[in-house]
Amino acid sequence: MKFSSPEADVFVPDGAEPAAALARVTHLCVAAHQDDIEIMAHAGICDCLDAPGRGFGGVVVTDGAGSPRTGPYAGQTDVQMQAERRAEQRRAAQIGGYAIQIQLAHPSADVKTAGSAAVQADLEKIFTGCSPAVVYLHNPADKHDTHVAVFLRCLEALRALPPARRPGRVLGCEVWRDLDWLTETDKIALDSGRRPALAAELLQVFDSQIAGGKRYDLATLGRRAAHATFHTSHATDAFAGITWAMDLTPLVADPALDVAAFTLAHLDRLRAEVAARLKKFA
Repeated sequence: MKFSSPEADVFVPDGAEPAAALARVTHLCVAAHQDDIEIMAHAGICDCLDAPGRGFGGVVVTDGAGSPRTGPYAGQTDVQMQAERRAEQRRAAQIGGYAIQIQLAHPSADVKTAGSAAVQADLEKIFTGCSPAVVYLHNPADKHDTHVAVFLRCLEALRALPPARRPGRVLGCEVWRDLDWLTETDKIALDSGRRPALAAELLQVFDSQIAGGKRYDLATLGRRAAHATFHTSHATDAFAGITWAMDLTPLVADPALDVAAFTLAHLDRLRAEVAARLKKFA
């Protein structure tokens, strides 16, 4: 299985042939950076573990360049850090029992360029190589530029598929902006409170990112617990942890839908809800 970048990495934890491993994927997460998958798609990982007929696939689109080099990594070059991040993502795939882990190693600048032939070709190869029931992407309201760019490149690739080949469910997950602001009708609760020991282990694999003081492991687990508790005020917690997502399936099903208008409509519904509640008790 060949991809555009010579640095692209394909890892199959159980040693199967890559094309066959990709074909087994039923839950696919395509993310910008190493560790994004484990932050946004823990629910999908849990859905596939020890579940016959299900396979989780992870895709990291960028090369991981430019990350801070602090603490024990302060003396490493950017190239060495990229290699470390690549190895960390492989370890996460092993621990999480992924069917396959692909790292495309595209520079962020290429991903941010609309119509990048190499990025498009790689994503189309992945999407045509499997038939996932669920695809987890970054959400279009994320505040990280590369996350939004990866989402847009994925949307372009999914829309290029024949309608019959498009996944039945596409979810935009929170990473660099929480989605607890969505109205209740727009929120999708992903059950991320399962297998807490595994969740912690998966996040702690990425030592190159947390050793310098960015405690993504603690922050992610804390956010999931907070979402579960603050989900509803008049009922006990249904989950031990929640990752919020928005339904992006309409954007894939109807290529004519404008992405900005679709996204801003969520804000309009929030605005209307806040105004209605204030008016109700004024």
